[in-house]
Amino acid sequence: MFKARHRSILAIILAFVATVLVSCGGAPTATKPPTYTPAQIEQIQQYASDLVKVQERMPELAKLIQDENWTFVKNFIRGPLGELRSKLSFIERNLLPQDKTKARDTSKELIEGLILIDEAADSRDYQKAIRNFGVVQRELRSFLELTPKA
Repeated sequence: MFKARHRSILAIILAFVATVLVSCGGAPTATKPPTYTPAQIEQIQQYASDLVKVQERMPELAKLIQDENWTFVKNFIRGPLGELRSKLSFIERNLLPQDKTKARDTSKELIEGLILIDEAADSRDYQKAIRNFGVVQRELRSFLELTPKA
C-alpha cells in the first residue's frame, strides 16, 4: 500500500516534469525580418511609377512659378498633382514598418510644401513659392527612395 501511494506521487511528479520540459523546450525559432511579397512590390511600384511621372512634370511647375503665372500654378497643383496625397498614402500604408515613419514624415513635408506653394500663388509671393518648390522636389525624391525596387 505504501508503494502504491509512492507510485502515484511519482507519476504526478513525472507528468509535471514532462509538461515543463515540453513547454520550455523545443527548437529555437528564428524570426525572419519582414519582407515584401512580389504582389506587394508590384502594387507599390505601380503607384510609385505614378509618382515618377509627377516628378518628371515638376519642371512644368517650376516654369509656371518662374513666369509668376499664379492661376496656372494653382491649376497645376489641383490638376496633375491632385491625386498625389492618395498615392503617397497608399504607398506609405504598404511599406515595411521600419520605413513607414520616414515615409509619413516625408509625405507630410511634401504635401505641406504644395499647400505653401498654393498660398504663395494666392499672395503672389515668388520667394515663398520657389523655396517650397525646392522642398517638394526634395521630399518627393526622398519618398521615392523609400519604395522597394523590383
